[in-house]
Amino acid sequence: MSNIRPIITVFAVLLWTAILVAVQITILLFFKQHRYYIPQVYHAGLCWLVRVKVIVSGEIETQRPTLFVINHISWLDIPVIGKIMQGSFVAKKEVEGYPLVGAISKLQQTIFIERTRPAIKGHKGEMQEHLENGDNLFLFPEGTSSNGIIIQNFKSAYFGLAEREINGHHLMVQPVTIAYSRLNGIPLTRGTMGIVAWVGDEELLGHVWSLLKRGTITAELRFHKPVTIDDYDSRKTMASDCQLTIAKSLSRALTGREEP
Repeated sequence: MSNIRPIITVFAVLLWTAILVAVQITILLFFKQHRYYIPQVYHAGLCWLVRVKVIVSGEIETQRPTLFVINHISWLDIPVIGKIMQGSFVAKKEVEGYPLVGAISKLQQTIFIERTRPAIKGHKGEMQEHLENGDNLFLFPEGTSSNGIIIQNFKSAYFGLAEREINGHHLMVQPVTIAYSRLNGIPLTRGTMGIVAWVGDEELLGHVWSLLKRGTITAELRFHKPVTIDDYDSRKTMASDCQLTIAKSLSRALTGREEP
């Protein structure tokens, strides 16, 4: 009996995906100016199907384009963020080769990059092109996922974009905290966070299947004060400050505290 619900969920997700993929292909062929609308609808549907409740606090920067820098915990981060905002994700190159996931990512305008410092610099032109077109970017500056409790160091190379001018001014950067705080209304702890956090070499399909059996996940998105490179003496300082802001907010979210 415990497998019936996840089986139904998987079939529902596949059906939802097939329908929205067909619509998105049509949009990209004939109505490309609306290319981000269907991905947002798709992610909202995914959150509903896999039982993820999303709570938003703080003000979302409305100036386009904006670079949203976000801590990375799980594959769930994508639908959680994608449900709330429109834009392009910046993902590791390996995602492009994932069965089904890679194809869907391409359809929603994902930018795939190698995670080495020279490769990041090489992809800045592609990312800047998106920004100059007015597209928001969603970036995980840790370069990998964390355990949901402690944030890994932000790579300052990712913040090189903030040093460039977009349409005559420096890019707006907004730090965003993503936190998974509850499972079926019960606070997640260091011992239970692994239910949601996808880290290391854990097999993706196994993690998805396990999570689908669990119940309702509460995800929080906390939006912080936007900044520009003009507020700092270097991109390293900017990366450190954004990391500290998000780390403190993650701690507050996991202990049920509001932002000051």
